[in-house]
Amino acid sequence: MRIARFSIDGNVAFGAVEGDKPDELVLDIIKGIPFADFELSGTKVPLSKVRLLPPVLPNKVVAFGRNYAEHAKELGNEVPDAPFAFFKPSTSVIGTGDEIQYPSFSSELHHEAELAVVIGRMCREVPRERVKDVILGYTCANDVTARDVQKREKQWARAKGFDNSCPLGPWVETDLDLAAIAEGITIQCMVNGAQRQLGRTSEMIHSVEDLIVNITEAMTLLPGDVILTGTPAGVGPLNVGDEVAVTIEGIGTLTNKVIKRG
Repeated sequence: MRIARFSIDGNVAFGAVEGDKPDELVLDIIKGIPFADFELSGTKVPLSKVRLLPPVLPNKVVAFGRNYAEHAKELGNEVPDAPFAFFKPSTSVIGTGDEIQYPSFSSELHHEAELAVVIGRMCREVPRERVKDVILGYTCANDVTARDVQKREKQWARAKGFDNSCPLGPWVETDLDLAAIAEGITIQCMVNGAQRQLGRTSEMIHSVEDLIVNITEAMTLLPGDVILTGTPAGVGPLNVGDEVAVTIEGIGTLTNKVIKRG
């Protein structure tokens, strides 16, 4: 099931996305929230008539860096022995179609296409065999990074946590499974129609299971929290006016435009 969060006529709701052709997609409005038992209302609205919002509003976004060897290499970094985590605040989250505002304190903005894991239930100290039970589904992410600030300041709070730096969407896909991710699904990033990144999740150094086991040893994850699993090689610059699109096989496409910060 594809679960979207959207607004229509000033109201916010969740809906199940139905259909295959982009211009014929409809939303069956969900009674309740996707983190508990819910029913489909049978009330359907065309996707074209709503505004898609970030599919979840996470309490926290836990991101893992240098989880693809070629990406670590392209930036001159060593591959860490253990998962390497950092955070993006909830205020960094935007949805598909929203604008990435180029931060005034940077002159080197980069895209980083990533598979995002959406947590479905409160959990901590999750054993490997239970990881699948705490996952609601998966979505596309762009870990937008002020690369010059990251290099200059060493710790990454401003470089990766500024407003609009975590586009998520377009929806949460619940039918994707851990086996398919381990086997490898395609992650692609396009900027103005030109391919920048193309990788497969099978290239991840640490698996989704590794990442969730690692972070829940330290902290509790809440429903709607998001795990970013790292980016394949090919990261590069974004400029004002650029349109950046992250497409993940079996999920969909997340699209955002870069604008000058007002």
